[in-house]
Amino acid sequence: MEASLEVLRTIRLTGGIFLDAEFTAPWCVNAQVTPDDCHPLAPASRSIIAYHYVSAGRLWLQVGEAEPAEVAAGQLVVLPRNDPHILGSGLDYPPIAADALMQATFDHGVTRIVHGGGGEATRVWCGFLLSETTTDPLVGLLPSVMTLDMAQGMAGPWIESSFRFAVGELAAGEVRSPTLLARLAELLFIEAVQHYVAGLPAEQRRWLGGLHNPFVSRALTKLHDEPERHWTTEALAQEVGLSRSAFAERFTELVGVPPMRYLTGLRMQRAAQRLRETPTSIARVAEDAGYESEASFTKAFKRAFGMPPATWRREQQGGVGTTQRYTEQGE
Repeated sequence: MEASLEVLRTIRLTGGIFLDAEFTAPWCVNAQVTPDDCHPLAPASRSIIAYHYVSAGRLWLQVGEAEPAEVAAGQLVVLPRNDPHILGSGLDYPPIAADALMQATFDHGVTRIVHGGGGEATRVWCGFLLSETTTDPLVGLLPSVMTLDMAQGMAGPWIESSFRFAVGELAAGEVRSPTLLARLAELLFIEAVQHYVAGLPAEQRRWLGGLHNPFVSRALTKLHDEPERHWTTEALAQEVGLSRSAFAERFTELVGVPPMRYLTGLRMQRAAQRLRETPTSIARVAEDAGYESEASFTKAFKRAFGMPPATWRREQQGGVGTTQRYTEQGE
């Protein structure tokens, strides 16, 4: 936890809320924050962290092939890499581009959407955080979606109440402190990251130690960006500009395991998530994870989880508790 907090302190963020949306069921929209959405509230940036705060009702959110997430009133959902996503009362309706529904911008810089079929109402406030750089390694290592339940007080009662107060000001058109929302959003993002990291098994938090070193953090970012690539320790060392021995020693010291052993664990984490959350075939999961054959993937998966991927998937889908077991073996 301390390591993640130290890394978060090095990321300089700014932002605000740009959209007030009122939907009534049924509704479904395609969404992604664009640089135009951030202007003139903040300078243009290629590094955008998107978030949605549901102040009333509920919605479903889906990124790519991932399992849809239900977001209820009082919850904040964060997309660290601003991935394109779908929001809706249900995701089986044809989605409409959110940009096409936007109405005139208010004096305080917030655009409105009022859309839907007249059923159950949902109100969503959409915002952004901008990073001063496009290469913050921590952001690259986070999941595509994180949900923070402010109603449970994880962010602290004062942050929750302050955020609700600021949103209430926006709704009434009485924004006395526009920078307040940006600061509160930054604090909520930090809380979301801390909550996510706290929920990881100890062996999956090893990368935090490496984020303090520019060579190791660069290598971690490359591994997380392209886990399917046929990496070797020497290839990674060349990418970051170190000799093989110096890189291997530094990576192992800071992360706790050698580079290829870390890559194996990362591939298994990603593969397990896809097996649990999508209907993707095991052969495709194996290929996307960087394995040349389903047999080699099955062997690695069984070594990590104690059972073949097909068996593990059935147990997960059947609700049978399975203890995740990452071993200390590489490929």
